[in-house]
Amino acid sequence: MTAAATPPDGDVLAFVESPVQLLNMLEWAHRSGHGDPAGPGEERESASLRPSPSGLTVVVLAPHDPMTRGQLRRMAQLARDEGHHVEWAQARGGALAPLRTIAALAGPLRRARRLAIGDPFSRYVQLLLTLARPTAELTVVDDGTATMEFVGQLARGERFVRWHRKGARGPRALLFAPVAAMARRRLRPGEGREVEVFSAMPVEAPARVRTTANEFAWTRARFGPPKVAAGTDMVGTSLVETGVVDEERYLEAVRSLARSHGATRYFAHRRESTAKLHRVATEAGLEVVRPDLPLELVARRGPIGRTILSFPSTVVHTLPLALTGTGVRVAVCDVDPAWLTSRASPRASGFLAAVTGTASGAQRLPPGPAAAAS
Repeated sequence: MTAAATPPDGDVLAFVESPVQLLNMLEWAHRSGHGDPAGPGEERESASLRPSPSGLTVVVLAPHDPMTRGQLRRMAQLARDEGHHVEWAQARGGALAPLRTIAALAGPLRRARRLAIGDPFSRYVQLLLTLARPTAELTVVDDGTATMEFVGQLARGERFVRWHRKGARGPRALLFAPVAAMARRRLRPGEGREVEVFSAMPVEAPARVRTTANEFAWTRARFGPPKVAAGTDMVGTSLVETGVVDEERYLEAVRSLARSHGATRYFAHRRESTAKLHRVATEAGLEVVRPDLPLELVARRGPIGRTILSFPSTVVHTLPLALTGTGVRVAVCDVDPAWLTSRASPRASGFLAAVTGTASGAQRLPPGPAAAAS
């Protein structure tokens, strides 16, 4: 992005960094009345933020990961099909890319009536929040289980730290501390300024923060109902890649679940490593599927198994909503504390248990024989 025009007053400026965030931005736009289908738009990578017929302009802060970028491209086209204007910002494409992106967005940020963000933990997003006008209203859309931790930290007045991390330290963290502190102030409601949390997760927002339920109405209206097969599918997780769960324990759990439930397909998380997925295929005998869209949309399009197995993750909350009325059963397998690595945050075990325990639409399964390997 090299230059930016000014979105008209009253527009919503949204920032997303993952396919799930963009999906939930579309759900929020559908729920809040932003939407004026105007047919597919053209793929653009400029900074000219043109007026959107729906009142919503989405800026994709593109990550490096190829799988994530591929899903984001497809989600961006779905957003254009809904009449929203989508900008693809090469926000991480070289040393000068962040500066160019921030310079291009400074004007629109100062004029936007409302900001909608998908990841309040993102340093990029926190920096952008400090450039917005103080009176701008704010919506935080679901970024999965991270939303639960964000709302809890917001209520307690704590620093924003992702649940699977032990907290940032070092010179970079010290330099960024003033920006993070200002962002925390922007993420709290102020005089005449609303903060909304749009979520499918079980959250209890602090005083003066409005919560709106994400029921996946847009997903159900646009896709399906799916063809439901008689078999069982399994959903992968990136708990190994984030350093929370030991890989051997995880793979043993996958093998055990596949045997006991007759699972045949494994829907990979976009951040799972190729080496681990090869082991899933060869050692557990599962067909590894790399979804081209968020799993809620893939499952809604079908075909999908009558039973879906998962470890603690966002989908144990969202899939029951997206698949309402289809007869599909979602079951979640607990993560035994013995599976955790030495690098896992002290909060990891309790947080994962809370993700499972609050999933009212999913059946709870015990950790299984992998826990006995300790």
